[in-house]
Amino acid sequence: MAASALRTYWRASRAPRYSYTFALPLLALYELLAAILPLGETHGVRNGADVILKSVFYAALGRWGPLAFGVLLVGIFLWGAWKDKRANGEPLRAAYFTWMLGESVALALIFGVVVGLITARLLGTLHMLALAPMQQLDTPTKLMVSLGAGLYEELLFRVILVSGLASFGRVVCGMSPRVAGAFAVVLGALIFSAFHYVGAYGDVFTIQSFTFRMIAGLFFSALYLLRGFGIVAWTHALYDVFLIFS
Repeated sequence: MAASALRTYWRASRAPRYSYTFALPLLALYELLAAILPLGETHGVRNGADVILKSVFYAALGRWGPLAFGVLLVGIFLWGAWKDKRANGEPLRAAYFTWMLGESVALALIFGVVVGLITARLLGTLHMLALAPMQQLDTPTKLMVSLGAGLYEELLFRVILVSGLASFGRVVCGMSPRVAGAFAVVLGALIFSAFHYVGAYGDVFTIQSFTFRMIAGLFFSALYLLRGFGIVAWTHALYDVFLIFS
């Protein structure tokens, strides 16, 4: 890819018209599996971030709450993509989505190697993160939870939490944008790591795995800021898939 084409791709692929559109198939795959799985032995298993985000809608609308949340989320993605495309005025390039998928695959593999090496002395092996409770699940459920981690954990912990913490740092605490950003990324990574020990299918707490999860949170936050929601969501999902099925 020529340098000018690479720069164009780099700018365009993190824009909402590509980023949100790229996230839609991930949302569809997760929700399709979530709709089918109650017929099997793992009834009721969902990604934890999914449960948190939909809880308000479920409390307000009962069994229609998750559907209402899904419709709202798809609407937000489509509206954001349409608004950005209208402002940009250029047609979407189908090849960019292929490149974005390839980039996400490469980043997921690089993430496993780099972050694994950083914490190698603490963890010994990345397979420690293929959680024992998760191994009790059937294959479709493990795939569903992995996809949900990419989509809903990035939505909750990067789009909502990190952005909210950064705004809190700037507006309430009077931090500079750079300091507020660093504050949000570090605190968000701590919360993200702690989240993995909650619930029946959570990890067994160790300081080693907590450290790994925090480093992962820092990586995903940086990737979100650099490459946008779509690529970080797919990278996270694919990394979890590679880890659980390796």
